[in-house]
Amino acid sequence: MPQHPRTARALAAVATTVALALTAPTALAAPAPGPDPDPLPALVAGRDTAAPQLVTGLAEPAPGDPVQAARAHLAAHPERYHVDTGELTELAATPGPDGRRTVRFQQRHGGIPVLGGQYLVHLAGQGAGQRVESAGGRYFTGLTAPTTPAVPAETLRRTALDALPEQQQRAGATAEDLGPVVLPDGPGRLTEHYTVRPKDGTAREVYVDAVSGTVALALDARTPRPASTASTASTADPAPGQSAPPPGDGLQPATGSAPDAHGRATALNIAQRPDGGYQLTDLTRPTVITTYDAAGRDQGDFDRSIPADLAPLSSPTPGFPAAAGDDGATDAHVNAGIVADFYRDRLGRNGLDGQGGAIVSVVNVSDHGKPFPNAFWDGHKMVYGSGPGYYPFSAALDVAGHEMTHAVIQHTADLVGFGQAGAMNEGIADYFGNAIEVTARGVSMDDPTAPLLGESLCRTGTPQACAQRRLDDHRTTVDDYLGTLDVDQGGSHLNSTIFSGALWDIRRGLDPLTADRVVYHALADYLTPTDDFVAGRDAVLAAARDQGLDRHQLRTVAAAFDAHGIRAGWQHRLGMDAHTLLTDIPNSMSNPVAANGHWLILANGPDGNGLYTGTLDGRGKPVLLSPQDGRFHSWASTDGTTAVWKAQGGSQGPGTEILTAPLSGAGPVRSLLRTTQGVDTVQVSGPDIAYALTDAAAHRTRAYLIHDGAPAVELPLPEGHALSGLTLRDGLLAWTETWQDGGQQVNAPTVYSIAAAKVTAQYTAHAPAGSGPSRTSSTLLAGGRLVWLDTPADPAGRSTIRSGAVDGSGIVDVLPASSPQAPRYATLTASDQAVSYQLTSQKPAGGWTNAAMPKLWQVPLAGGEPQRISCDRGGQYAVAADRGTGVVWLDATPGRADLVARERPAGGC
Repeated sequence: MPQHPRTARALAAVATTVALALTAPTALAAPAPGPDPDPLPALVAGRDTAAPQLVTGLAEPAPGDPVQAARAHLAAHPERYHVDTGELTELAATPGPDGRRTVRFQQRHGGIPVLGGQYLVHLAGQGAGQRVESAGGRYFTGLTAPTTPAVPAETLRRTALDALPEQQQRAGATAEDLGPVVLPDGPGRLTEHYTVRPKDGTAREVYVDAVSGTVALALDARTPRPASTASTASTADPAPGQSAPPPGDGLQPATGSAPDAHGRATALNIAQRPDGGYQLTDLTRPTVITTYDAAGRDQGDFDRSIPADLAPLSSPTPGFPAAAGDDGATDAHVNAGIVADFYRDRLGRNGLDGQGGAIVSVVNVSDHGKPFPNAFWDGHKMVYGSGPGYYPFSAALDVAGHEMTHAVIQHTADLVGFGQAGAMNEGIADYFGNAIEVTARGVSMDDPTAPLLGESLCRTGTPQACAQRRLDDHRTTVDDYLGTLDVDQGGSHLNSTIFSGALWDIRRGLDPLTADRVVYHALADYLTPTDDFVAGRDAVLAAARDQGLDRHQLRTVAAAFDAHGIRAGWQHRLGMDAHTLLTDIPNSMSNPVAANGHWLILANGPDGNGLYTGTLDGRGKPVLLSPQDGRFHSWASTDGTTAVWKAQGGSQGPGTEILTAPLSGAGPVRSLLRTTQGVDTVQVSGPDIAYALTDAAAHRTRAYLIHDGAPAVELPLPEGHALSGLTLRDGLLAWTETWQDGGQQVNAPTVYSIAAAKVTAQYTAHAPAGSGPSRTSSTLLAGGRLVWLDTPADPAGRSTIRSGAVDGSGIVDVLPASSPQAPRYATLTASDQAVSYQLTSQKPAGGWTNAAMPKLWQVPLAGGEPQRISCDRGGQYAVAADRGTGVVWLDATPGRADLVARERPAGGC
C-alpha cells in the first residue's frame, strides 16, 4: 500500500541521514597493479554523528563478563566512540565464529529507545584473554528531543487512527499503544508508536509526533517493522494461541505421510495426541514446528494470533489426506523443518529467533473472499496463500526460506522495511531463500535456475517466466536504482536484487558454505536497523575478515559489491541535471518554499536541525534561522526577504507560535502569535503577514492579517462559509471559499484586496453535495492572476489548471484536463512566469520503473506546452517555484530526499 510522500520521507530520513561515507574512499577503488590494498578501512566515520560506524583492527584486553566488558570498553574510550554508555541497554550477547561474541546495545534517549540506534562490540578469546577486536553501529550524538509528550494521549491515538489511508477503514479500527520512540532526525523527534488495525485491510505501524501531534512515520505492518523497543534476544514464540503444544501436553513424536502440492507422497514428522489422533506438529527438532490449515479463512483473522477455534491440521491416521497437499500444509511443514535445519546445522542458529522458539505456519488463507497468491512472515508466524495458476506458495522452498529469513532478520539486525535498509532486508532474504533451496536440493550454483526466486510456483510456463525475482539480473546502483519515496516502501523490493545480486556473486566466487557464514555473520553481528548499501558492504567485509578470509578472498567480496555499484559515493555518479543544495532532508514536515532566489526548508544542516535558508545558486553556507530550542520549526513561507513559520512543542508547553525573521539571519526572531488553536498556514509578502486559525471545537477556520506591523485583524467571512488554501502576494490575499447553496456545495477561488479591504474576485462553481463534478484546490497568486486547480470527482481523472483575473474579469485554462501532461491531483506552485506541478503515473503493466516515478512539469502562466523540469530519473516531490522559471524540489534519485534546484526547465528528456 503506497505511503504519502511526507510519511515515507520520515523513514527515508531515518534510513539515509545516518548513511555513512568511508574515510578513505580510494580504498574501495578498482584494484591497481602492485600490493593489494585493504578493501576495508580501519575506521569508517559516522555521518551526522560523532560516533564512528565501524572501528576494526583492535586487540584491546577486555576480561570478564562479555556485556560488562563491552560496556567498559566503550566507556574507556569516549574520544574514540563518543558513546554515553549510560544510554545503552543490552539487546543481545550472541556467539559468533571461532569463539567470538557480539554484544548488541540499544541506544536510549532519556530512557526512551531510539529507532535504529544500536551499537555493537565484537570480542574474541575467553576469560583473562578476552579482547575487543572491533566495534561500531549507529549511535546518534546530539539528541535533544524532549522526553515528555506535549500532546494529550487521546489526541495522539486519534491521529494514529487517521493514518489509515481510507476513511471507511477507520470505523472500528483499533490503535495499540506500544510506547514512546525517538526518531533520530537531527535533535530527535519524540513519537508515540501505535499498531493501527482496521476492521478490514492492512494494519499499519504509526509513529505520531508527541510534540506536534502529526504523523511522523507510517508503514504497512506486514513490512518488517522498525522494532527499536524489541530485544534481538527475545523469542519468536507467537502470541497466545499460536505456539504448538509442548510435549508435556501429551503429544508424542510420530511419523506419517501426506501428498505434497504436486501429489508426491512425502514423509512427515508429526505428533500423536492422547486421543489417538495425529496433527502436524514436529517434535523431533529443538524447534517445535506446527502447521495450521485456515480452510480459506481471511488472512486478517490471523493478524495477531491463531483463532481459538482453529487447531493444528489433524488426521485420524498417520496418513494425511490429499487436501494437506492441495492446501499447502504438507510443503509448509516440511519446508519449515528444512529452513530450521539449514540455520542450525550450517550456521549454528537455534531456530528463527535464535532461542529455539516454535515455528508456526498457517496455509490456505484468503483475502476478503478472494485468492491470496502470496506469503509473508507477520512477525510471529508464516502465512501462505495461493491463487489461480499457482501452486500453494508454501510449495516453493526458496519462497518459504525467504520469508522465514525475515524472522531471522527481525531477531538480529532488525533492518527497517524502507529504502536501502528495506532493500537489504529483502535482499538478504532473497539470498538465504535461494541458498536454502540450492543446498537442500543439491542444485549447482551454475544451474540456470539457481539464482531464480519463486520459479517453481507456476503450474504452467518456464521457470524463468515464473520467477518473482532473479539474483543474476546484474542490476547496479548507478544504472538501475529506483529512487522513490512513495512506491514499494521506498523501493524495498524494487531495489533488493542490487544487494542480493552482489551477495549471490560472492557465493559464486567463494565456497558456498563460506559465503553463507560470512553473510549470516554480517547480519547477526554487524548490521543495524537503518544501515544503507555501503554500510552493508562494510558489514560483509568485516564479517569476511572475522571468518579468516585471505586477501584474495576479501578482494573477491569487494569486487562483487563494486560490480553492483555498491561503493561509497555511488550517488555522485548518477548524472543528475539539478544542482544539489542540501542532502538527506530528514523530516516529514520539510516541504521547501522559495522566492526571489532564496529557499527555505526544515533540514539537518551544518549547524544542527532547524529551519535553513540559502540561495538557489548554491553560493555560501546555508543560514540557520530558527532557534535551537527543542521545538519543531516548519510550515514556512517567504517572500525572498522575510521568513515566517510555525514552531511547536518543546519546553514552552503546548500550542503553536508563529515566528518571523529576516532571511539574512542578521535580525532577531520575533514572535507574532502564540495560540492553542490549529494554525493552518502562514504567509508573508512585503509588509503583510497572514495566517489561518482553526477552532476544532467550532469546526471553523478564520483568516487574519497583520499589515505593516499593526495588530492582527480577522478577515470578513460570511456565516456558514469556510476557507482553505490561504495565499498572500503583493497586497492581495486569496483562498478557496466553500459554502452550501440549495443542497449544492459551492467552491469559489476568491481574491481579497488589502488596500480596498474587500473581495475583488470570486469564481464560483456549484457541485452536488458529497460527489460534485470537481473541486477547487491549490489557490495561488502569481503574475497578477489567481491560479487554481479544478480536480474531478473521479480520482483517476486529470485536473485542469485555471487562472482568473484578480478583478474577476475572466477565466482561462492554463492547462486543460485533456492534455496528456495534465496532473491528476497535485499541489500547484507558481511564479510570475510559470506554473509547476507534479505528474504521477499509475503502476505500469510491466512493473515500476524510474520513468514511472513522479516527475515535475512546468507550463507557462499564460498557457502553452508543458515541459519537464528535470530529467533526473528518480521520483521528484514537493516542488516550490522561485522567480521566473526557477524551482526547488526534493529529489529521490540518489536514494534519499535531496533538496535540489534548476533555473529553467530541462525540456524534452
